[in-house]
Amino acid sequence: MEAIIVIVGFLGAGKTTLLKKLVDNALAQSWQPFIVLNDYETAELDIAQLSDKLDKQWLKALSGSCICCSGISELRDSVNRIPKRTNGITFIEANGTTDACSLMGFLGVGINERFLPPIQISVVDVNNWQKRDEYNELEANQIQVSSILVLTHEDKVDANRVNHVKAELKNINSSAHIISFADVDIAQLPEVAPSNNTTTKLEHHKAHWASSSADLPHLPDYLCVKDICDALPSTILRIKGCTTVADEPHYVYFERCPDGEVYVRPYRGKPDTGTKLLTIGPGSDKTLLELVIKNALITAKKREKPAVCNV
Repeated sequence: MEAIIVIVGFLGAGKTTLLKKLVDNALAQSWQPFIVLNDYETAELDIAQLSDKLDKQWLKALSGSCICCSGISELRDSVNRIPKRTNGITFIEANGTTDACSLMGFLGVGINERFLPPIQISVVDVNNWQKRDEYNELEANQIQVSSILVLTHEDKVDANRVNHVKAELKNINSSAHIISFADVDIAQLPEVAPSNNTTTKLEHHKAHWASSSADLPHLPDYLCVKDICDALPSTILRIKGCTTVADEPHYVYFERCPDGEVYVRPYRGKPDTGTKLLTIGPGSDKTLLELVIKNALITAKKREKPAVCNV
């Protein structure tokens, strides 16, 4: 029977990074992975980054739907249509605001008998754990029915912080196995049982956030990336963008995480959705995005003008 591994965790915790590691691990041990990735508006943007590991026939993007409620039927149908493979394993990456308890309750019903009951892995950013203000409840909810809790960003904190987070995690989910990102091994997963932890229900509207996207033109320099990220309000917890920058021969992907850190890296291939700027969180609005992009380009043009020397 085929294992289904559901990866959840707050925005920017490191879900896609963990997914890539598990896929590499699976391929190295002759497993045949299938990936379903859910995100706001442009899941295709993220899943394309896995196309260097798997052929597109083994990748499925689910955009714009909440897979813990309205999108669960589409998710369930997508899973049931996955082709049978020798030594197959299915990974589902949920978006960063998913009501993880509801997701597992719904997903466990109606899955084909060839699949094992789904198990859930939560990715926990120890540096930012429970520093989400009004979103702390959602973050805590995401670990309640997970069998494994994977700790990320441990390099940014001391041992006291790690131990403090572990104690809080155990208090919420005493049956979960807590493991550091570096120690994750795909061989452990098919033997893990689904969680039977008692849960506290989340008011579901807390898992439904505003999101928006806008076309992103060519950016004349990398400072434009900073200008765009700086101009968007802190209420927007996640910013993603993909476009061409300066004279780079490849597309560039950038993101601002909830802690304010901005990451920039090459994007593999060409985005099927076209070049986009995506935001997640209160204040997300297409008009705002278009204005921020326009202002960043105006500022870039001013940078290009040579200084005038008045004698």
